[in-house]
Amino acid sequence: MQEVEFSYLPVLVQVIIGCALPVIIIILSHITGQRGHGNRNQDVAYECGLKVPGNPHPRFNLRFYVTALLFVLFDIEVVFLIPAAIVYRSFLKLEGLQTLCHGVIWGLGVFIFILLFGLWYEVKKGALNWEKRF
Repeated sequence: MQEVEFSYLPVLVQVIIGCALPVIIIILSHITGQRGHGNRNQDVAYECGLKVPGNPHPRFNLRFYVTALLFVLFDIEVVFLIPAAIVYRSFLKLEGLQTLCHGVIWGLGVFIFILLFGLWYEVKKGALNWEKRF
């Protein structure tokens, strides 16, 4: 029973660090961060003594965010597909692992099917259509 409790100790340490680190960063940012003076002229960004024309933080179109998220999604899938192909290639060289090779193929097939279904859904919803208004 004691060995089981100690085997979860690294997980517990990781969870504690994962919860404490953001809190520490926020507290340090609040302590050392720059605060407003309450005077609008002193709080604006200095632009050579000229007032900033318009809104200094313009709103971006939602299409850019959607495109960036889709790029990240389909870029990360390649990170999973390339090592899986390399592992499958090494399994083919080994004798007696044909059932494992079939499992790898089925797993990759399901993964690719889910990705293609997601791509079909995005096209159906018009996420890749730049002419559509959000």
